[in-house]
Amino acid sequence: MNEMKLEQYPDVLTVEQLCKALQIGKSLAYSLLKNGLIKSRIIGRAYRIPKINVLDYLDLTH
Repeated sequence: MNEMKLEQYPDVLTVEQLCKALQIGKSLAYSLLKNGLIKSRIIGRAYRIPKINVLDYLDLTH
């Protein structure tokens, strides 16, 4: 079910896409990323979040 929710998004998401996908605000998104709850990479000055890491996070929250 979670995969269907994210199928419209690319394999690597931006913070803005993460917010839309999870229906959360930017401050919560940045908190999840900074605390390592959703694994990501910083490329230049921007977070890039592999979709698989978002799916892993969603599985942990059930």
